[in-house]
Amino acid sequence: MTKSTHPPAAHTGALVLADGTVFLGQGLGAEGAADGEVCFNTAMTGYQEILTDPSYAAQIVAFTFPHIGNVGANVQDTETSSPAAAAAARGAVFRTNPTAPSNWRSEDDLNAWLKKRNIIGLAGLDTRALTRRIREHGMPNAVIAHAPDGKFDLEALHKRAQAWHGLDGLDLAKEVTTAQSYVVNESLWQWPLGVPEVQKPKFTVVVMDYGVKRNILRSLGEIGAKTIVLPATATAEEALAHKPDGILLSNGPGDPAATGKYAAPEIKKLVDSGTPVMGVCLGHQMLGLALGAKTLKMPQGHHGANHPVQDKSTGKVEIVSMNHGFAIDRDTLPKGVKETHVSLFDGSNCGIALEGKPVFSVQYHPEASPGPQDSHYLFEHFAKLMKKSGKAA
Repeated sequence: MTKSTHPPAAHTGALVLADGTVFLGQGLGAEGAADGEVCFNTAMTGYQEILTDPSYAAQIVAFTFPHIGNVGANVQDTETSSPAAAAAARGAVFRTNPTAPSNWRSEDDLNAWLKKRNIIGLAGLDTRALTRRIREHGMPNAVIAHAPDGKFDLEALHKRAQAWHGLDGLDLAKEVTTAQSYVVNESLWQWPLGVPEVQKPKFTVVVMDYGVKRNILRSLGEIGAKTIVLPATATAEEALAHKPDGILLSNGPGDPAATGKYAAPEIKKLVDSGTPVMGVCLGHQMLGLALGAKTLKMPQGHHGANHPVQDKSTGKVEIVSMNHGFAIDRDTLPKGVKETHVSLFDGSNCGIALEGKPVFSVQYHPEASPGPQDSHYLFEHFAKLMKKSGKAA
C-alpha cells in the first residue's frame, strides 16, 4: 500500500480496500467517507433503481457498464419506499465521469442527485481491474472517500476498512424497514399516466418490509392488490389481523441468518396459517430458513440484470435481475421443500416451493424488467394462489 497521505491534487476521490489496495479517481456526489462491502453490478441500465434499492444498504456498487448517469435521475424511478431506507447504497464507482443528462424524464443530473441522497461517488478508475479483483478474491470491505481538496489520510482509511465488521452476521433489515405500517394503492408506471391508482382492489396483501422496493408494491397493485406494509419486526399475529389474502416477504439487505433470528419463527407461523406466501430475494432466503434450510455467503454474489435462471418445472429460461450476496444452501432443503429455479451461471438455488401449500419464493427480482417481462408471471401465480385459497372476492 502507498504510504502517501496526500494523493496528487487531481484526485479528489479514493477507494481503499481492506487489503490495502488503493484506487484513485474523481470524487462526486456527497463529500466525506463511507465504509461498506464492494460489489460489482453488470446492468447496462437502471442505475437509479440500483442505487436506491434498500438491498444495497452497507454496500459500495461498482458499475461495469462505462456510461452511468447519462439519463439523469427522477423521482418516479426511486425504489426506496421507507424514509429509513433513504440512503440504500453507501457509494458508487464509475469508469467515466457522468455526462450531462439527456432524457425527457430527467429531473436532476447524477452528481446533484448523489449529493441529495448522501451517496459518495468515484469516477475515472479502472473498474475492469476492480471487477476482476472481486471475481478472484471475493467482495472486499472498503472505504470510499470524496474530498474536493484531494487530501486524504490513506493510512487511516485503510485501518477503517480493516476494522469494518462486514455483512456476515449483520441484521440490516431493522435499519431500512418502515417505522410504522402504511397502505399503498399504486400500479405499475404507464406512459403517459405515470403511476395510476388501483381501482377496486381484488386482494389485500400484507408485505413484511425487510427493505421493500416500490416496484414490488406496484407489481402487486398490477394484479389488483391493495398492500399493507408492516415493519420487519411485526409478528405473524399482527400480519394476520389484517385478514390478508396473501403475504409477501420482501427483499432487503444484510445476512438472512441474522434477520431470520426474529423473522423466521414469524414466517413459519404465517406458512402454517394456510395464507398464500410469496418471497423475494431476502424474503426467499428467510422463507428457506423458516422451513428448515440454511443460507451461505457467496464469494461474488449476483448483481446484474442479465442473469439466466431456469424454471425446473417447465425448462423455460428467464433473463432476470439479481442482487444478493447470500443464497439458500440447496443441500439443506428439507423434505417437502422442492427447488423450483436454478441459476445457469453457477447452479445456485434461485427458487423454492412448499409441497402441498400455497407457498413459494424466488431469489431474483420479478418486479424488475430485464427480460423485460420474463418473470411477471410470478405475480400472476401469486394471484391465482390467493384466488384458489378462497379468501379473495
